[in-house]
Amino acid sequence: MRVTLLALLVLTVQQTLANDLYVDPVGAQGRLVIVGGGMIPTAAQGQFVAWAGGHEAKILVVTTASADAGTDQQDRFAKPWDDFDVSSVIIIHAESREEASSKPFLKSIQEATGVWFVGGSQQRIIDRYLGTSFEEELDQLLQRGGVVGGTSAGAAIQSRLAIVGGSRRPQLDTGFDLLPGAVIDQHFTERDRLARLQNAIRKHATKVGLGIDEDTALLVDRRFMKVVGAGAVTAVLPRGRKGQQEIVKYSADSLIDLTSLRRIVRDRQLPVFPAAKMTEPIVEKGTLMIVGGGRMPLELVKEFVAAAGGEDAHIVVLPTSMPDPLPEDYGKRMFEAGGAKNITVLRQRERSAVESEEMLEALKNADGVWFGGGRQWRFVDAYEHTKAYPLIHAVLAKGGVIGGSSAGASIQGDYLARANPLGNRDIMAPGYEKGFGFLPGSAIDQHFKQRNRFKDMTSLVDKHPQLLGIGIDEGTALIVKGRIGAVKGDGAVHFYDRRRPVTEGEKDYVTMESGRSYDLVDRRAVKAATSKEE
Repeated sequence: MRVTLLALLVLTVQQTLANDLYVDPVGAQGRLVIVGGGMIPTAAQGQFVAWAGGHEAKILVVTTASADAGTDQQDRFAKPWDDFDVSSVIIIHAESREEASSKPFLKSIQEATGVWFVGGSQQRIIDRYLGTSFEEELDQLLQRGGVVGGTSAGAAIQSRLAIVGGSRRPQLDTGFDLLPGAVIDQHFTERDRLARLQNAIRKHATKVGLGIDEDTALLVDRRFMKVVGAGAVTAVLPRGRKGQQEIVKYSADSLIDLTSLRRIVRDRQLPVFPAAKMTEPIVEKGTLMIVGGGRMPLELVKEFVAAAGGEDAHIVVLPTSMPDPLPEDYGKRMFEAGGAKNITVLRQRERSAVESEEMLEALKNADGVWFGGGRQWRFVDAYEHTKAYPLIHAVLAKGGVIGGSSAGASIQGDYLARANPLGNRDIMAPGYEKGFGFLPGSAIDQHFKQRNRFKDMTSLVDKHPQLLGIGIDEGTALIVKGRIGAVKGDGAVHFYDRRRPVTEGEKDYVTMESGRSYDLVDRRAVKAATSKEE
């Protein structure tokens, strides 16, 4: 596809849909402990207390779901916390919605560091607290670093869409919006509730269903979740263009990224990606510099500056693939050594900051944009479906240069390789499969020979043979203009082309050493001389 004004118009139109497609990567607004009923796992209780402040924890136990609420029997709900050395455990129950918004009642939650909802009837919790000042104080508790937990009914009410009853056909109501994008069910395997959760997700295909077994808990720290206890957590993903509902079971000690699940749900409603026929890897205007990580040769830095327009060019550096705190001068010395005079480092990561006038103006004036190293999923979280995204593409459209190393290399592909937020070992990560597409029809991996990633790329192109797989060694750049990629630097670039048959026992890629060039469309060395195969 030609990167022209028409293409930019398409990008702008797509941006108008950004609010519908945007998934806030933060996840929950704080920490949650969600127990599926039965015995509360020791690890879950311990984590709840630790998050609440340990010895200084002030725990508020809400008994409203129980039939014993408001009676002498409700004091028994303090006993599970007797084995923990905490500052205080207070039992509370509001007799009315008016009491739930009263100053004396709210004072207890304002002083608490952890709130725990016991099991029973989720409808009682909803009827008594939803829409009251108590609900607002729950949000405030999370924002100041506290923790909210609950078991059985106290688990189900932690999602905005709450299952409050029903056998196979769920009865739904409005719960607390603590775990965004999810529907929670409990006593899951023990009470055979898979069909109930599946039916809920059929009606609400923008949600992911999470069914939690008894004696099992989901520990939530914003986007990152961990399963603990004797059972499992079952995720139900909605039916999409890719086929039927998908069921994924997570056993104890499994790590789950809530944001990835929510992005998978969103992507299942969109056209299948990657498409059966991908756009050819052509850069019609401008230049790409795709570096495989490791040492950045000064010659490549100078070439990037020259491609941007020389020493007076405006170069923007994006270090946001790194964890916080981000360095203020990331990449500045490197480009100064390459002769650049006008270097702007943009560290904005949250959407409101990314769409600030300061950042948008810097991108509008940019002649070159450099993506730093780190973890490529952070680039997606920062820029996808924001006003900044089409402005980055516009740098190429006006003949500028886009470059990056390591994570900043992979993000340039159409398919985003190695973007699992839970670790960088998986080359394919559902929910994070779409790169920024500066080089259409490609999937790019880095640190390639040094980390022996050959088989990983084989698995990717075997699954998606329509993609051109590109593996780049450290200290090495693939510089793309038009349909030609020139290899420069210390090592080599390895190309995986599934248009050609793979012979068993032979290498399934070709290697271009530094100084060679490769036609990305015809999939061959530009010169008919031999291309070294490893």
